[in-house]
Amino acid sequence: MANPNEYRLLDSGNMMKLEQAGPIRLIRPALNAFWKPELPKAEWDKADAVFTRDAGGNGKWTFHRTLPENWEVTYAGFRLRLKMTGFGHLGFFAEQYANWDFYRKLDLKGGSALNLFAYSGIASMAMAQNGAKVCHLDAAKGMIEWGRINQTLNPSVPDRIRWIADDVMRFVGRELRRGSRYSLIALDPPTFGRGSSGQVWKIEASLPQLLTQCRQLRDPERDFYVVLSCHSPGFSVLVLERLLREAFGGGTFDSAEMTIPESTGRVLPAGISVRCHLKKGEGLCG
Repeated sequence: MANPNEYRLLDSGNMMKLEQAGPIRLIRPALNAFWKPELPKAEWDKADAVFTRDAGGNGKWTFHRTLPENWEVTYAGFRLRLKMTGFGHLGFFAEQYANWDFYRKLDLKGGSALNLFAYSGIASMAMAQNGAKVCHLDAAKGMIEWGRINQTLNPSVPDRIRWIADDVMRFVGRELRRGSRYSLIALDPPTFGRGSSGQVWKIEASLPQLLTQCRQLRDPERDFYVVLSCHSPGFSVLVLERLLREAFGGGTFDSAEMTIPESTGRVLPAGISVRCHLKKGEGLCG
């Protein structure tokens, strides 16, 4: 029997997805769901709120009943604070669950992990659960506060997370000057972004530069892992693998399309993820 407080993807189709987020049922865009829904229309009609976008990319929520400003659900072993943002987000990306499991299985004890574009802290909590000292970085102060709230909801997560609001490129540059070293670096970069001081992030130009800098943050005394996920058009698994190989000089790759399991038995594709593992000493020459 399903937990009434958990998050579940119920169905998808017609470029939308039907989600049960605890007691609240939602419909949001799923722009690659070109197929037909499996569940009957009556199930979709039970939605409490629907998020839609117009041709210009602007979005809005339509509410069918009064809903709380925020609420809590369980998902992938975590308790999470959710709220409906103006971008149509809820505060977590369900397709990342396999990466969270990956972090929890690594031997990170005694090592440091850097989580860039870190959002609301779930990956950081997974890293901390397996012994890493975690630096969680996001440019939005609101996301840092959201991450702290999520940590308080999960008392089993060790207090090993530094929460930092800063521009990614600026922070990584300071870490290089400080001589900081990491055995795990995770990145989930946006296609485009603008920092509080006018810094511009364009993934096609900025990502190769950032990966080169991340190479210099690698701890040479430990095995090293980098996890790069992406939702940007034009960036395939092969593109990400090639960028990582160019930046880090080799490695063993575990690459896949990220998906969200549906209650129908199908899965919804939602971006790509590449994990690169370099053994101690591998790729350090040249």
